[in-house]
Amino acid sequence: MTRPTRFLFTIAAITTAPVFGATACESLTTLKLKNTTVTMAEPVAAGAFTPPGRAGGKGQQGTAFLNLAAFCRVAATITPVSDSEIKIEVWLPESGWNGNLQSVGNGAWAGTISYPAMATALTAGYATASTDTGHTGGNPATFIPGHPEKAIDFSYRAVHEMTIAAKAIINARYGTGPKYSYWNGCSTGGRQALTEAQRYATDYDGIIAGAAAIYTTHLQGAQVWSAEVVHKDKASYIPPAKYAVLHAAVLEACDELDGVKDGVLENPTKCRFDPQKLLCKDADGPACLTAPQVEAARQLYAGPVNSRGKSLFPGLERGSETGWATLSGTKPMALADETYKFLVFKDAGWNYLNFNAERDIAAGDKTAGALMNSIDPNLKALFSRGGKVLMYHGWADPGIAPRNSVNYYNSVLANLGKDKLGKAAVSNSIRLFMVPGMGHCAGGDGTSTFSMMDAISAWVEQGKAPERIEASRVRDGKADRTRPLCPYPQVAVYDGSGSTDVSANFSCKLQ
Repeated sequence: MTRPTRFLFTIAAITTAPVFGATACESLTTLKLKNTTVTMAEPVAAGAFTPPGRAGGKGQQGTAFLNLAAFCRVAATITPVSDSEIKIEVWLPESGWNGNLQSVGNGAWAGTISYPAMATALTAGYATASTDTGHTGGNPATFIPGHPEKAIDFSYRAVHEMTIAAKAIINARYGTGPKYSYWNGCSTGGRQALTEAQRYATDYDGIIAGAAAIYTTHLQGAQVWSAEVVHKDKASYIPPAKYAVLHAAVLEACDELDGVKDGVLENPTKCRFDPQKLLCKDADGPACLTAPQVEAARQLYAGPVNSRGKSLFPGLERGSETGWATLSGTKPMALADETYKFLVFKDAGWNYLNFNAERDIAAGDKTAGALMNSIDPNLKALFSRGGKVLMYHGWADPGIAPRNSVNYYNSVLANLGKDKLGKAAVSNSIRLFMVPGMGHCAGGDGTSTFSMMDAISAWVEQGKAPERIEASRVRDGKADRTRPLCPYPQVAVYDGSGSTDVSANFSCKLQ
């Protein structure tokens, strides 16, 4: 998965409190930390940062880097075991530090430091940290064969080790550790978020988990299965040119179910569109689906099931069709294919066309699942110390089925209901915001620009739980629509008067 942070945040005001450094930036190279070597500590002047490997002058850096204030850049390598080589970076504002840490997540197989997300965090006044998760280069997953410790680093250890080191570096630089620590990630970064919440409850006070890839073996099994659905029989393949036709038919059938005709489904689960309506009456044509294509579309909406008809992973939602090339294009998603090749079957020659969802996902649960599945609903250790989790997911996500986040949220609700904390504690500790029309972590026809960091910091630091999060749709650099994002299961309901492009004319309600 990609784009874990793009378009997701607004810039918060930076405090003017002075940085009272206990240690000069360059002196951090002498810092002694367990299993950690600080390899670089250097001041970076305002607007002078260029990401490694990106040649050229400032014009190629992008606005996020050009506008960076001065900071202390620290790089380190962590080796908790002999086959580990976890690279991290920690950036420390030279002035205007808000007293907090914001660590940022990765996408796909990681393999790189998340520089753009770090730039966003630094600009908002945070000290910020990122890791490559223990290997260099994102795809293919050639770091896995013969290196079980690197698979552990990628799955959970690297983020935890980075967090410990980042807090120590912050303390050494400023003479105090972060008052509050936040995790912010989407996709793989969302999996990292909930892994931290489940495994290391004291690492972070506030955790943002976007489109979390937490049920790895079932998610990536479903992704492989999606490719198999359209390629097992050549007649089943849906040409990309027909995605728009299918999407238009979905909107025609369901757009106004939420009371507003706006090209977005507020709650796709209410839509019952059957692709049979597009069945070609005669020969195949550009505006219809053949019978095998109709069946393929039905399966993609349904998701894989076992021999008893029980869901193994949710299907894609109606409204996601324009992004179906992600899973059902000319070849399977590399991340999913490689998970089964290298982690489950340990066979580089494994062919996805031989995938059996029930059998092979079960095999995945016994291998890769032990490392990467992060579906434990017991977050009591985090919640008991006041920690907060803010989840979000785009309803039109074509890569990770949105109901995966709904399922996990509901499992936490059920788990808390068994305890004296009670179900009422859910709204005080974890909230889920589904984003109508948004694709994978960003983009789409919905209002996909919003600040989860503003929401969670107010929740953690001021006790203001998010009742709604303001969001906008940005086109050509301008916001042309605003809407509230509502805590699940509430949805944005039009009040009946005023522009449907103005958030103030909507209320969050149960429907």
